[in-house]
Parts: sequence; C-alpha cells; structure tokens
Amino acid sequence: MMIPVTSLAKKTVIPSHSMPIVSLENLLKSGASSRLDKVVQTAKDTEALTATLKKRLESELAESLVAATVRDNELVLLASSSAWAARLRFESDELLKAANASGAAASSCRVRVAR
Repeated sequence: MMIPVTSLAKKTVIPSHSMPIVSLENLLKSGASSRLDKVVQTAKDTEALTATLKKRLESELAESLVAATVRDNELVLLASSSAWAARLRFESDELLKAANASGAAASSCRVRVAR
C-alpha cells in the first residue's frame, strides 16, 4: 500500500509499513517495561556514582567530570575536555578507591573525553 504525500513541487509516494502501532500503555505493561526499568536504574546508578566522585574532587575539577559509570569491571570517567581528562587521570587511583567504597566493582579506570 502506498500513501500519497503532496508537496508544492511534485507528488511523492511514500511506502507505508505494516508495523503495528502499540500504545504506550500496552508497551509499558509488556516485558518492555523491565528493559525500561533497567535503563532507568542504570541512569540513576550513573548519576549517584558521578555525584559521589565529584565530592572527592576540587570544585573546578568536579565540574569537568561529566559522568562516571562502571562497564565490564572498569570505572569509566567522562571529562568535558582533553585538558580536564589529563587532570582526572592523575586522580584516577583515588577515584577508583572511592568508587569501590561506594559499592561499585571496578578493577581499573579509564578516562575519556565526552563528545
């Protein structure tokens, strides 16, 4: 089935897809809500870890820490610039200890620049 779309220049035909439309309510009642819950929990964990680590840093350096998370037993720190990333690398051992003290299970630390 083709759905005609009119424009000022010419008539364009866009193919319709047979994908069913699912209401948000039905989507949230299905198994997708467990996936959504996992995403929400990951975001909360990231926010909490970031706040914990920022408390360990001087204010200017804390502002440069965009986010902190643990991925595959590695603490990943996102810095706002390469200059701040270099400064965070100097603090990585202390931040790794602080992350583990807060309940994270990380054995190494990586500092990346946020894009």
